[in-house]
Amino acid sequence: MKKTGLLLVMMSLGTFVFAGTAREDADNRLENSAQVMHEIMNAPDKGIPQEVLEHAKCVAVVPNMLKGGFVLGGSHGKGVATCRTESGWSAPAFFTVGGGSAGFQIGLEGVDLVMIIQNEKGMQRLIASKFQIGADASAAAGPVGRHASADTDWKLATEILTYSRAKGAFAGITLDGVSIRRDDDSTRAVYGRKVSTAAVLSGKVAAPSSARAFLASVTAAKAVAQAN
Repeated sequence: MKKTGLLLVMMSLGTFVFAGTAREDADNRLENSAQVMHEIMNAPDKGIPQEVLEHAKCVAVVPNMLKGGFVLGGSHGKGVATCRTESGWSAPAFFTVGGGSAGFQIGLEGVDLVMIIQNEKGMQRLIASKFQIGADASAAAGPVGRHASADTDWKLATEILTYSRAKGAFAGITLDGVSIRRDDDSTRAVYGRKVSTAAVLSGKVAAPSSARAFLASVTAAKAVAQAN
């Protein structure tokens, strides 16, 4: 009986430590994502165009995604997303990024990734527990600058516009083969219960205080783009 009781205590402590670590990881991700949005939008002539932000249904950020490897290129990271609702931007949903394209690459490179989901169909992909860019959802490298081209192909042809920043350079990026999955550990750690991605992104779940900076950075991005 004593051994059983000790085992239960150890398991409880392990669960508590894991939950604390997952919450810290999620909070750091929100903070870093806010910083990424702030820095990108304040780069002269190198931000996300005003027209793209005005048209955005959702915004997703993966701070410091790792790309690279030997023989096979790959990527891995953890991100956070918010979608537009009638009352503003939704509470954040957490996801992971994995996979990549074939090719010879050496070394690892930290890349900040931003995805602009352009329509309801793209949002439904994000709500799904898993989807693959290129196979399940259409995506293209997004236009960069103060304003997007008058050509509306970027708006009509794709569900997701993708951007990356590496070593200070910001540009559109292609992500064919990359998989997006729901991050259950971070979701439970932040919201304290099992909540669906649909409930979070539709505005039915209150945003945690740790998300304020990230949501403010997304809200401010449009104002910055208009000012530029």
